[in-house]
Amino acid sequence: MTYGRESIDLPEDRGCLQWVLGVPLGILHLLNAGTVFSAVLASPQGDWDDRGHERIDAMCFISLCLSVLGLLITLVPSIRRTMGPWWPALPLALGVIAYTRMATLG
Repeated sequence: MTYGRESIDLPEDRGCLQWVLGVPLGILHLLNAGTVFSAVLASPQGDWDDRGHERIDAMCFISLCLSVLGLLITLVPSIRRTMGPWWPALPLALGVIAYTRMATLG
């Protein structure tokens, strides 16, 4: 098949490019999901447990940082065009869960 111009967005290259971009993003999202899971699963022993509150807050902060990083990576136009429109949804959802956990920890 002949194309009028050379481009990196050739259809036959898209599958390989999706794997090259998708595997690191998938690892980042799995790491983020693990931090969110640990933040939601953990609970302080009581109101007096300052160390437990700080650890949960730290995990929520790490998750928020990973969510922002994943969202910024997926919002790059070339990556968004290659990967599809649903990739920003996962870091956004994980970030909302982490922020809600941090806000309701009290």
